[in-house]
Amino acid sequence: MLLHIIARGKIGRSSEADLTDRYLQRIQWKTKVTELPDTGGNIPDPIGTPVRSVVLDERGKAMRSKDFARKLERWRDEGVRETRFLIGAADGHEAETISSADLLFSFGPATWPHMMCRAMLAEQLFRATAILAGHPYHREGPR
Repeated sequence: MLLHIIARGKIGRSSEADLTDRYLQRIQWKTKVTELPDTGGNIPDPIGTPVRSVVLDERGKAMRSKDFARKLERWRDEGVRETRFLIGAADGHEAETISSADLLFSFGPATWPHMMCRAMLAEQLFRATAILAGHPYHREGPR
């Protein structure tokens, strides 16, 4: 399954870009990043079908890393070819994008800079795939 980050704004050469790249390079699954302008621009056509859409939004569902990993695992096992992770610009997403999402995902109620969200998402994607591979990267603390 392709993990495809579609993000508004250009990250350029920055510490956030370096951190994002560091995590994406560790992922054993296929990954892709598409940058769109802050407004306008077309979301690219899917690589294959079926496709799932995850929209990052502060009103979305906060998930434990293991639960996020299991969701990706379920989609992969159902034959999903591409999971898209949409990161909006400063003004968020259009209503149509939110309403068509398979999952509204949140890093909590705080507002995060969209460039930082890329790095946080890349880390969570690495963590999820590491969990599914049985890799010791993820250590769950006491509950």
